[in-house]
Amino acid sequence: MPPSPSPVADWILPQHGTEHGPVVLTQRRVYILPTGLGLLFAVTIVLLLIGSINYNLSLGYVLTFLLAGLGVVAMLHTWRNLARLSLRPGRVSPVYAGEHAVFAITLENHAGFDRIAIGISAEAATASYADIPAQAAASINIALPTARRGWLPLGRFRVFTTFPLGLFRAWSNVELDERCLVYPQPEPGDPPLPIATAVAGESGLHGRGAEDFAGLREYHPGDSPRHVAWKAYARGDQLLTKQFGGRASSEVWLDWATTPGHFGVEQRLARLTRWVLMAEADATAYGLKLPGREIPPGLGANHREACLQALALYDPKGGR
Repeated sequence: MPPSPSPVADWILPQHGTEHGPVVLTQRRVYILPTGLGLLFAVTIVLLLIGSINYNLSLGYVLTFLLAGLGVVAMLHTWRNLARLSLRPGRVSPVYAGEHAVFAITLENHAGFDRIAIGISAEAATASYADIPAQAAASINIALPTARRGWLPLGRFRVFTTFPLGLFRAWSNVELDERCLVYPQPEPGDPPLPIATAVAGESGLHGRGAEDFAGLREYHPGDSPRHVAWKAYARGDQLLTKQFGGRASSEVWLDWATTPGHFGVEQRLARLTRWVLMAEADATAYGLKLPGREIPPGLGANHREACLQALALYDPKGGR
């Protein structure tokens, strides 16, 4: 991550708080300071000026003022590279605790010139850069580590640039209304699912799920290895999981009360998260019972997301 301006400068600058929708970096929101290279450049100019005065060097004066003019133009272009840039939040996909939450930020350039080497950095993330053509947009991702379930806000981040010569750094602090849902980390291994019961109207259990192949979907942690499309993976494709259509012939309740009594809250949620993934992978209709909340049995991506969201946002104090 590039060095940031002084913490004193951050304290002096006004804070805008969380902002909704597109944020335009107006002239008053863009700040600029010389970099270490810029300070060395300024010292060099001063030394050249002193030498030219002492020895009355005409060419020394020319070189001194030429370099000084170059520095002023570079400062203007550095500030111009960031001013009037527009930022808006992008799509954020849920992740499991322990993974990195990837926040997408869209930068829109409504000016008639290209913006080169625009960077974004956050406290716990490595800086990322993008070039934005004139009258176009580009996306920059910020990856933040996750340690606990629930909502993870992006928080305050910095947009900066040192283009074109690296003598100055222009920056602006932004805090978009963007957050990522973090699911509980699934329990390692394959703990056995609770006993399934026959669906009403069925003569009994006929195995887990129907046997009609319905297609492929993206692999999710916890999917059964026997449902992984290994042939497709061997051809160089990404890891995919087979889906089967039809109506499941059995259903299972993933109940908070059936988890081991000596488990803590987070261990119980980790066990239930693993059960959700296992039941979905095996095409077994499943419902979820939490203290104060119940989700009826179902199958599919929407049902899985609803169950995982309930687990991620479970509040042991409020019971949901």
